[in-house]
Amino acid sequence: MSAHTPEAVQKQVRIYRTVGAVLIVGTVITVLAANVHLGIIVGIIVALIIATVKGSLVAGYFMHLFSEKKLIYMVLALTAAVVVVLAGLLVFSYGDQQGHRHGIFQMPERHVQPHHETAAPAPAPEKGSHVP
Repeated sequence: MSAHTPEAVQKQVRIYRTVGAVLIVGTVITVLAANVHLGIIVGIIVALIIATVKGSLVAGYFMHLFSEKKLIYMVLALTAAVVVVLAGLLVFSYGDQQGHRHGIFQMPERHVQPHHETAAPAPAPEKGSHVP
């Protein structure tokens, strides 16, 4: 917005209202998607798509990133790449634990004793005795 004419201000207000309406619709879609049983992986993908669209609108219009220089776009692209990598790690790690314990999640057999095999509790110390 280079000029502060009434027409330019009205154009910006119209853009902000449109983006605000799209964000409200995106919130409704988020709530509706949360109530649909999509499964974990598909649910994560849908949630990330919705969040990416809404976050891009907020960052682009309300934070004025669409009118910024090339460096801002590079930082934004790097951030998006990190988000995609972390989401990919989450999705790929989910497949590792499908009924099988691996790595640090693997416990030796009989790690926790069943309740019926536990030893009797130690007797309570007598009144006035000192336990080191």
